[in-house]
Amino acid sequence: MEALAEAALAFRAHVPTITAWGRRLARVLDSGGRLLACGNGGSAAEAQHLTAELTGRFEDERRPLSAIPLHGDTSAVTAIGNDYGPLDVFARQVRAHGRRGDVLICLSTSGTSANVIEAARAARATGMSAWAVTGPGPNPLAAACDDAIAVDAGATSTVQEIHLAAIHLLCGVVDETLGVRS
Repeated sequence: MEALAEAALAFRAHVPTITAWGRRLARVLDSGGRLLACGNGGSAAEAQHLTAELTGRFEDERRPLSAIPLHGDTSAVTAIGNDYGPLDVFARQVRAHGRRGDVLICLSTSGTSANVIEAARAARATGMSAWAVTGPGPNPLAAACDDAIAVDAGATSTVQEIHLAAIHLLCGVVDETLGVRS
């Protein structure tokens, strides 16, 4: 608990970035754009949590927003992995689903997940914004994205817990920007 409390206090420095991301994401989603999210393992679960909060609801009722977890289509993931290799599992989906002006959020506790880095590169080549939420930086994923938040914590579990807090903060800012009461 002490490590989590320390990481949470340090994370407060990133709240302005989360606020800016949330406002930007709200504008993208409100104008018909979409969010794509990716990660592996626990980070995939966090990506899916984020997209569920947006397509469903966070705390209060609002219209559904377009948000896609790229690991969620198991047939696409396995077909792409088989036909093109694991590096392209997310990048190929970014090229298929992403449009100029959309947003990709990349989650990685290590910041070194090669397939997530490739997704960020594909997003930027498509004209999308790529944002990373990672573990300690600097790291290759943060460098591959337009903007990044690096959680400085020693344990993967602590990094994941802070990532969940970041997701909830982001969803709160999106809803607030869209005028949803909380």
